[in-house]
Amino acid sequence: MKSMQTTTLFPRTTCLAMLTFLCSQAAWTAMPQAGAVPGGVAIIDVGAAQAPAPQVFFEGRAVLSVIDGERRKALVGLPLSTMPGKLSVQVKDAGATRDIAFDVTNKQYREQRLKVAPSQVDLSPADAARVEEEQTRLRASLDSFSSITPATLQLKPPVQGPRSSSFGLRRVFNGQARNPHSGMDIAVPTGTPILAPADGVVLDTGDFFFNGNTVIVDHGSGFITLYCHLSAYAVKKGDQVKAGQTLGKVGATGRVTGPHLHFGVLLNGASVDPALFLPESK
Repeated sequence: MKSMQTTTLFPRTTCLAMLTFLCSQAAWTAMPQAGAVPGGVAIIDVGAAQAPAPQVFFEGRAVLSVIDGERRKALVGLPLSTMPGKLSVQVKDAGATRDIAFDVTNKQYREQRLKVAPSQVDLSPADAARVEEEQTRLRASLDSFSSITPATLQLKPPVQGPRSSSFGLRRVFNGQARNPHSGMDIAVPTGTPILAPADGVVLDTGDFFFNGNTVIVDHGSGFITLYCHLSAYAVKKGDQVKAGQTLGKVGATGRVTGPHLHFGVLLNGASVDPALFLPESK
């Protein structure tokens, strides 16, 4: 006698509840590590998930917001220059504007004091003019905000190698403080392929004084990644790229002492710690 296989049928309401729970869990695992600190990401609940989505702004800049379960969350990139204290985002919804306050706490990053020859610190007038011109071009891409919703907020490592903990490091040359390090350095040999960590569109490529050969990728709504010191490009401005696609190869172009990838992540124009979006390094 053959055994009978039974199928359990769940009520429609139960299935919908299970689906909501699974979607909520999936959305949560895609979120970066939160931390309302300079160089971190403040994740702020701005209300129930709804359509159309409200507009969210921080210090006059549009902010990425995503649905997390049944709630909408704003992801605010906090510049390294942010001072601890109470800040707020502005939410524009159905013709009304409301403020949501949040607290920023301090984070102490390392400082390195170096004494070097003045020629290694002070730029010539020609180099200084070049850097100023390049900054205008770079900021045009890094400050941009597209209408695309990111496919994911969890990034794959663009290369596999030892990651430095230099994000936020401030170097002081001959008593003169420089801007803190705004990315993650990954030490790998020249020629190592750099893979796109998520789907996106190439905003710009170019050779810059400090960054060397550079690729900038827009993943949507102010979520942007930056790749510097390349030895070669594999993409050009306007290209649509998929996660895992080669963007270029590691090099030592620009103002560097050896081959490595400088990997940067930006939200609403602010450089934030890339480690918040990556799986833990093995």
